[in-house]
Amino acid sequence: MLDLHELEARWAFAWTPTEVAARLNGVGTPWYVAAGWALDLFRGERTRPHGDLEIAVPTTGFPEIRDRFSGYVFDVASSGRVWFEADADVLATTHQTWLRDPSTGGYLVDVFREPHDGEVWVCRRDEGLRLPYSDIIERTADGIPYLVPELVLLFKAKAMRSKDQRDFEGVLPLLGRDRRGRLREWLERVHPGHPWLDALP
Repeated sequence: MLDLHELEARWAFAWTPTEVAARLNGVGTPWYVAAGWALDLFRGERTRPHGDLEIAVPTTGFPEIRDRFSGYVFDVASSGRVWFEADADVLATTHQTWLRDPSTGGYLVDVFREPHDGEVWVCRRDEGLRLPYSDIIERTADGIPYLVPELVLLFKAKAMRSKDQRDFEGVLPLLGRDRRGRLREWLERVHPGHPWLDALP
């Protein structure tokens, strides 16, 4: 178990999207930047500090990602606990995988191993929500893949921390009618009655 201050210190080493994209250049499995960084990539600028970097890959594509990081180790985080150099049994029951530099102890990127059905992404909070990867991944001008903002906000809606609320308020004016409609539909499905629905007429 790592305490909050130790975790923050370890995540001070986190890569940027540009750095991780350079290391994953040419991989065949679909992957994308997720969470707060994805919203900043959509907005075209860094709007706030980020305590880490999260990317997501289909579960069966994880070995290809892992092979790009020889010399590093993967820990697993779940339910407030960290398993160092987690074995296959732990990997099978969790989805967050933290890449660690053993020389510094610093964490570099959080890899979400996501459910999927072939080329179709499956939402881990509602398995009935399924979309082709081609519909959920967009790219920056220099080619960095990121999760579409309406899905990022769907995931942020669960915790609704202060930074999630600020992200929602900052991104909402940039969402066109179609994006707002999808976000409303998905919020009604996954988080019925959510306060953000009032801002999505």
